[in-house]
Amino acid sequence: MLDVLIEGGTLVDGTGAAPRRADVGVRDGRVVLDRAALRAEEPRQRIDAGGLVVAPGFVDVHTHYDAQIMWDPAALPSPLHGVTTVIGGNCGFTLAPLGDDHDASDWLARMFARVEGVPLDALRAGVDWAWHDFGSWLARAGAGLGVNAGFLVGHSALRRSVMGADAARREATGAEVSHMCRLLHGALASGGLGLSTSQAPTHHDGSGEPVPSRAAGHDELIALASCLRDHDGTGIEIVLAGCLSRLSGDEADLMADMSVAAGRTVNWNVLAVSADRPEVHRHQLEASRRGAARGASVVALTLPYPMRVRLSFLTGAILEGLPGWGGIFGLDVDERIALLSDRGRRRELADAARSPAAGMLGVLARWDRLTIAETFAAANDGLARRTVGDIAAERGVDAFDALCDVVVADGLRTGLVPPRHGESDADWALRVEVMRGGGVVVGGSDAGAHLDMMCGAVYTTTLLAEAVRERALMPVEEAVHLLSDVPARLCGLVGRGRLVDGADADVVVFDLDGAAPEPERTVADLPGGAARLYAGAVGIPHVLVGGVAVVTDGVP
Repeated sequence: MLDVLIEGGTLVDGTGAAPRRADVGVRDGRVVLDRAALRAEEPRQRIDAGGLVVAPGFVDVHTHYDAQIMWDPAALPSPLHGVTTVIGGNCGFTLAPLGDDHDASDWLARMFARVEGVPLDALRAGVDWAWHDFGSWLARAGAGLGVNAGFLVGHSALRRSVMGADAARREATGAEVSHMCRLLHGALASGGLGLSTSQAPTHHDGSGEPVPSRAAGHDELIALASCLRDHDGTGIEIVLAGCLSRLSGDEADLMADMSVAAGRTVNWNVLAVSADRPEVHRHQLEASRRGAARGASVVALTLPYPMRVRLSFLTGAILEGLPGWGGIFGLDVDERIALLSDRGRRRELADAARSPAAGMLGVLARWDRLTIAETFAAANDGLARRTVGDIAAERGVDAFDALCDVVVADGLRTGLVPPRHGESDADWALRVEVMRGGGVVVGGSDAGAHLDMMCGAVYTTTLLAEAVRERALMPVEEAVHLLSDVPARLCGLVGRGRLVDGADADVVVFDLDGAAPEPERTVADLPGGAARLYAGAVGIPHVLVGGVAVVTDGVP
């Protein structure tokens, strides 16, 4: 007997083949497409997919759900956007192994909070740290999940578990590297999907020190990469100083060296594409071509849209980088409100933000161009979706004064959006061209991280809404292929990414005429009452994981 019959829909199977009318059955968690079996077996449940697309569940290869699944095993909102498989443990940051250091759990929590923007109070309230090695962490993390989840092994956690407090301060000895390799072998044997590491100068732990992986030398990185040769279906993820700007020749060579040593693909995050500066992405993709010439496999992750962030005077992300501003975000909320209410101190902050020392961040000091995304106080009703410049003109005040007045009234919670770039027709067309050109995988959402700045889970529905429906830049079968089959192959996942006979029944049913992300909003649903940015989806009524419904009628 079939468990589920999805009938009347248009099958887009993930291979890139043209859509076709076909029913899809599910038996014991596997896909059944055989017509005779579908006719002969009565299903326990029927899903009417008339007028809808039936596709393999999407695979998000770069998330940071490591902590969230402890209190939210559904990994919301990703399934609402058609994602059935999430890969965590990226950028060298995992919650295991803990090692013998009694302070390891607190150190890992503070590092995760600092780098990935997950409130520390939520981590302390929602994570029980009831594990020791990577295998016991996987067993704990996998209990009762509503999505498929896989995790890379974080280099910084490995280093800390072997070297303790010295992990961020020096290169490892030969004996210490051997110890890390033994731990990595054990972690991969227990189910780890590969190695992740970071050399990014922006990554610091909770005390402000560089994360441990940044202290690793070339030989250590190659030794760890070599461990992957003994473990099928594994890969490497890396973040480098040049990933967001310009990869150096040494960085390209490092990725190639690691790929050759591992016999595996290295992916890096994230490739920015802009029609205004096409030379940037062309240079970045030279790393793939340079690696291929040496027998390496190096790919870039890229998003279908330019980076979208929200600013807040409550958390200070990005704003704290303005000269003279860092100290104000170390103050408690009441002290910060008092400071921002003082017009003299406002002038000091505004002048500092416009100084040459602000560098690229100085563009934020054009306060009139910020848009109010969300307000919370009655005094600010009606201001959402208006620019600070419009509000300032209406009130007859300076733009920064208008901004501070709104922010103070909201208790600092106001959501602010900088002007968006890279949204032109030319930008979208170029991004689609790059997605098709090789050396690139669609991903890099950071879902589960940077919760005060963005909700990265929307990348799948954004691609369907913008590139397929609104702009007609690619057919639906190509978009589904890029969101399912390609990332599944990158991660070495067997039986996922395609709807073929016998595959795992990870299925998304969506309305091509309506699938889209909802607007971001603030929800206080984290442990301890902490808040995050959240965006649901429309036009995705059904999602199944292993044949089990995790979204029905658009509701988790």
